[in-house]
Amino acid sequence: MPPNLGRRALLLTAARVSALAGLAGAGVISSSAPGAQNGKYPFALGVASGSPLPDAVVIWTRILHDPLNAQANPPVALPVRWEMAADDQFRTIVAQGAATALPELAHSIHVDVRGLSPARWYWYRFMLGDAVSAVGRTRTAPALQDMPAALKLAVASCQHWEFGTYAAYRHITAAAPDLVAFLGDYIYEWGPYQLHHPPHAVRSDESFTLAEYRARYAQYKSDPLLQAAHHAAPWILAWDDHEVANDYAGLRDERLDVNFAARRAAAYQAYYEHQPLRLPAPGIQNGMMRMHQRYDWGRLARFHVLDNRQYRAAQVCTPGRGGSSSVRPRDCPALLDPRRTMLGGEQEQWLEQGLKTSAARWNILAQQTLMAQCSQLPLALQGNSRDGRYWTDGWDGYPAARQRLYDTLRASGAANPLVLSGDVHTFYAAELRPDPLKPVRNGNALVATEFCGTSITSSSRPQARTQQYVDMNAQLKFGRSDKRGFMLLDVRPEQCVMDFRALDDVQDAGSKIATLASFTVVEGKPGLS
Repeated sequence: MPPNLGRRALLLTAARVSALAGLAGAGVISSSAPGAQNGKYPFALGVASGSPLPDAVVIWTRILHDPLNAQANPPVALPVRWEMAADDQFRTIVAQGAATALPELAHSIHVDVRGLSPARWYWYRFMLGDAVSAVGRTRTAPALQDMPAALKLAVASCQHWEFGTYAAYRHITAAAPDLVAFLGDYIYEWGPYQLHHPPHAVRSDESFTLAEYRARYAQYKSDPLLQAAHHAAPWILAWDDHEVANDYAGLRDERLDVNFAARRAAAYQAYYEHQPLRLPAPGIQNGMMRMHQRYDWGRLARFHVLDNRQYRAAQVCTPGRGGSSSVRPRDCPALLDPRRTMLGGEQEQWLEQGLKTSAARWNILAQQTLMAQCSQLPLALQGNSRDGRYWTDGWDGYPAARQRLYDTLRASGAANPLVLSGDVHTFYAAELRPDPLKPVRNGNALVATEFCGTSITSSSRPQARTQQYVDMNAQLKFGRSDKRGFMLLDVRPEQCVMDFRALDDVQDAGSKIATLASFTVVEGKPGLS
């Protein structure tokens, strides 16, 4: 066994056969053994789809026969064929074509399949020589004027390879969602590869170059349970910091590295190479890549997918280094500077326009980190303000930007805003209002309901500390940091029901799962029921 798989691979081995057999029986992946080219199977990273529109979806694969040797392919272009069908047996082919897997893009393939019918499932596959990929299932969004009866949405984030198995994805696949939203930290830029007990963060084997980021993605995407979740439904994706470097902000990292722009550009390219993304023109340019996107699910939901990393102002009050800290506003006046931004001015205007023009019943802000105020100390009056202690990498580190977003939500008139978050490896349910300590009257009404998901694997703080945060912060109504898992939402015209789904044991690839808590948001009535 390759040493960089370690004990984690052993945990997955038994689950792999049964999981893939079950998925094949359900028609999620191909039940027939694929062929190989020159004895080497080229689709070892699986297939994926995403960015669904009413008439289109992006399908993806990467040609690589050895996930643990990302340099295994020769540096030549490879001709790949693809098919999309109306049935899982490919009796009715609705689209087909050829694409070239270029070494400059790590032999990845992105096909934007157009001319499809709205609100229906399709099946797709790729071929190289006599090798045939697994079969992926995808679907298009409903027509813009239609009101779907329901949307089943799975939400995941933060899947540090070394900290557990991807058991949560087995349950996401079994839930058969219409759509998966991933909210950041798809990879972690540093190792170690070996799983430690108890897990702890030792920053070794850190990725800096394009080749190193490609190798990290190949390792993660070799996981059969993650592959199965990609095969089961289309994904929409947002990135966060660990796709590049911990706590980076714009063009500044923790190290204050003068070469960070080149590192970030390499990480952005590797991200594109490994995800089913539809990039708007001009795509990747000058080390930048626009990630904020808007998706309509008929008139039921509009997704405003935000980028909280690329355009943000640097964190404040960290002399001699970059990255985050925990500060009190009285000790760090720069925290309150109204010029500081989380989204950047252009994205703020884009979001305002998307909210104002939305005819959707639910407006879903899919973004990276907790938006609710979360002081780490009891709030106390300090002059004319309330002084706590705040972590500066989340929205608490950008209070003026958060207030602008709240003002935008209220002024837009957008119906039923829901904020979906990740990053902090904790389940939170929160009610967002401009001042969490003032009464509802006097312009302090709720502006949105927030659901924050825990991690797929990444570790968190002890539950006792999280409960202290809930007790000290009025916006937080629920918090659990001792469980790994995902969120599952049932979005309907009249209500949205959200389940926090928690694993029994993240170290067990066959772990059972249960609903830890369930909340309902009723249409026209902001807040938790």
